[in-house]
Amino acid sequence: MNTNDAKEYLARREIPLLFESLLNGLMCSKPEDPVEYLENCLQKVKELGGCDKVKWDTFVSQEKKTLPPLNGGQSRRSFLRSGGPGSGKGTQSLKIAERYGFQYISVGELLRKKIHSASSNRKWSLIAKIITTGELAPQETTITEIKQRLMQIPDEEGIVIDGFPRDVAQALSFEDQICTPDLVVFLACTNQRLKERLLKRAEQQGRPDDNLKATQRRLMNFKQNAAPLVKYFQEKGLIMTFDADRNEDEVFYDISMAVDSKLFPNKEAAASSGDLDSPMMLDSGEIIDTGSDYEDQGDDQLNVFGEDPTGGFMEDLRKCKIIFMIGGPGSGKGTQCAKLVEKYGFTHLSTGELLRHELSSDSERSKLIRDTMERGDLVPSGILLELLREAMAASLGHTTGFLIDGYPLEVKQGEEFGRRIGDPHLVICMDCSADTMTNRLRQRSQSSPGPSSTAAVAKRLEAYHRASIPVIAYYETKTRLQKINAEGTPEEVFLQLCTAIDSIF
Repeated sequence: MNTNDAKEYLARREIPLLFESLLNGLMCSKPEDPVEYLENCLQKVKELGGCDKVKWDTFVSQEKKTLPPLNGGQSRRSFLRSGGPGSGKGTQSLKIAERYGFQYISVGELLRKKIHSASSNRKWSLIAKIITTGELAPQETTITEIKQRLMQIPDEEGIVIDGFPRDVAQALSFEDQICTPDLVVFLACTNQRLKERLLKRAEQQGRPDDNLKATQRRLMNFKQNAAPLVKYFQEKGLIMTFDADRNEDEVFYDISMAVDSKLFPNKEAAASSGDLDSPMMLDSGEIIDTGSDYEDQGDDQLNVFGEDPTGGFMEDLRKCKIIFMIGGPGSGKGTQCAKLVEKYGFTHLSTGELLRHELSSDSERSKLIRDTMERGDLVPSGILLELLREAMAASLGHTTGFLIDGYPLEVKQGEEFGRRIGDPHLVICMDCSADTMTNRLRQRSQSSPGPSSTAAVAKRLEAYHRASIPVIAYYETKTRLQKINAEGTPEEVFLQLCTAIDSIF
């Protein structure tokens, strides 16, 4: 067996994750008899159903997973998180951590250190490239790094997490896997100030993710994600927003007063107002209402570098219909998409075709996609959305709408599309039995190359059903979803589709 075969075997069997989980269990439990402990753990793996059912904390006892209370009196630790690239959140987070004796965690530093220490690891080399282009690191990777850091500091009274979450999906994942924060701080800052601070930091620190292109991408991502993220935490009553365009001492004073009132309501402040050397705390009426005003602050507040980065994209997009076409391999969606384009003047966008077209180029993005696919991983949702967005922008002005085939592959992709572009006007599900799809795929294989064995076809269908069920359930409660009986002739199916599409015009 050569090296590549060995690596492929280990990855396929989830052996690295198994070893990581066993080591985490050993470090947390510190058993007197480690051999017996490992034997019990391996027996548990069998009971769970195999290595693919093991998570990083499978062998960590529940009491070790639960974060200790704050000063013995609260039900959970205090988590304070702040956001906005270049808004001064790192500076403020460090000062708050020092003032209250909390532990400071920079998510960016966690990832950069991991990248540096695992530079020969292909996964982390890929993540380094993603971050350098200004995109977010994979969500589960980031959550895992945070959890592992928290496991190392079980006795801390409080935690300040800097630079997390970046979007609602990360917030949900954090709450699901770790806890709900006690306080979220959002630093509102004009884009001109953000730009100045980021470019100045790039000159001083030379961080690879502070290059001009990455800076533009990060600010654009921040612009798109900030409003829904703030709204989410406002609805939970967890967030406080501060004007970060001021002197950092003034901002620090206001944040400190917020922490005192929110986390220590029955205790005297850790320092007097004189110690903080600031004129006064912001009146509650003066705090920026990010949930309602943020989207209306105009170009000065929202645009990245004084120009519209989307080129009027959203305004033109409102004039077009967006339709998602969901269907398994052999359901006939490709044939029907071509007929619908001819009848309605839609632009047909297939994520598979977009990826193949990008891979034919020599761009940096194509290299990232190729590396990801060669590892057997899904292409990051941010890249897929970027390809879709670019293709849609190129067709605006001479199309009646977009017929998007093969997307979303998972609920998270649909949520991200809704936040950044907008919810579809119609989701069509091509309802077709496995037997029908199998027969069609076999007939197709006789005239064109493709997987035709029974096992290969069954694997494709299983993968489709596993992915589509939660997506369909998501859209059933969110938007107009129309199931089409795709068992009939192409003409019969087409008539059903026309009836469904006519209903949204």
